[in-house]
Amino acid sequence: MFRVTQFMQAVANPEATKPLRQPPGPVVIWNLIRRCNLCCKHCYSISADTDFPGELSTEQVFETLDDLKQFKVPALILSGGEPLLRPDIYDISTRAKDLGFYIGLSTNGTLIDESNIQKLADTGFDYLGISIDGIGKTHDEFRQMEGAFDKSMHAIKLCQERGIKVGLRFTLTQDNETQLPKILELVDQHNIDKFYLSHLNYAGRGNKNRGDDVVHQMTKRAMDFIFEQAWKRLGTDREIEFVTGNNDADGVYFLQWVENNKPELKDFIKERLTQWGGNSTGKNVANIDNLGEVHPDTFWWNYKLGNVKSRKFSEIWSDLSDPLMAGLKRDSRPLKGRCGLCQFKNICGGNTRVRAYQLTGDPWQEDPACYLTDAELDIQNEAERVQVVPYAKGKKARYTNQQIQSTNLSS
Repeated sequence: MFRVTQFMQAVANPEATKPLRQPPGPVVIWNLIRRCNLCCKHCYSISADTDFPGELSTEQVFETLDDLKQFKVPALILSGGEPLLRPDIYDISTRAKDLGFYIGLSTNGTLIDESNIQKLADTGFDYLGISIDGIGKTHDEFRQMEGAFDKSMHAIKLCQERGIKVGLRFTLTQDNETQLPKILELVDQHNIDKFYLSHLNYAGRGNKNRGDDVVHQMTKRAMDFIFEQAWKRLGTDREIEFVTGNNDADGVYFLQWVENNKPELKDFIKERLTQWGGNSTGKNVANIDNLGEVHPDTFWWNYKLGNVKSRKFSEIWSDLSDPLMAGLKRDSRPLKGRCGLCQFKNICGGNTRVRAYQLTGDPWQEDPACYLTDAELDIQNEAERVQVVPYAKGKKARYTNQQIQSTNLSS
């Protein structure tokens, strides 16, 4: 996650900028339930409106919450599917709040209405994120539900009336790229405090629809727009929180923005970006799915590290015998291709490893969604570049632990 506004504030007032601190433990994104009332085109969990057997019981969730607290996990993002379809969601959330976690709720918003909004407010969520993929029919088509847009916007209104901090999430694709300015107008019209731009990731239905990922120039246009909006709003009554996710090249592109607009702060911001370190998969971001399986992050559901039903999360997360986790936790990941040759990999951390894995079967190959050119990345020795060979159409990318270890971690 790249906190655009936070870095813009550092540019505007470097003297008042505090050092970045490493969290005491990973933020855990917890898919409590896989069932969902929608069928979204880019859903990474491939959810559906049906019950999935084997999901964690309330007691098992509570036991895991106790372990997460002892492991110094600072924050939980409760997700799904649609988390509000889980009957014990309020009991789980209340227990988590009592333990002192920062609690966010990731929801499509269509199930929030006058019948449950007060219960949501009483539970004390610190933040509630609602996804909007376009205006009106565009959103409804993404979500494959007529009226979904109106329901989600009504949910935002109800949350604001009850004092719940609410943010709007927008996943960028070729189908909705031109609607980004309208989405920002929507944010202003409804006085929304936070805007999260998500780049498309290759997992679940997002992987099946990866042909819809915006081309690199579109991505640059979107980021130029976000930077422009964040900068001009600093110090105004609409200084909303801009955040981007799932493409850590955003940090490198921001450094270019600083070079072009505030060149005297280039070294200061570069040092701060290096402290940030980019991709946090396997380090400061973790995932637990509906069955209790632990993954390096939410987009790695085809890679299981262990299950909280039989082993504590704290033990699973600390186990470096798993070769993928050992590589992800390294200060210098064993990157290949453009990512290996890139002069800014200490800023982006190698970007999103799951996209390379989905495309080639190799988690250390170059990220195909990096939208910066070789020249921008100061890649000079093209002869050393490893050729990326995509898997054949229809063939699933699979890489065994032994292959990951012997082929990549030894380099």
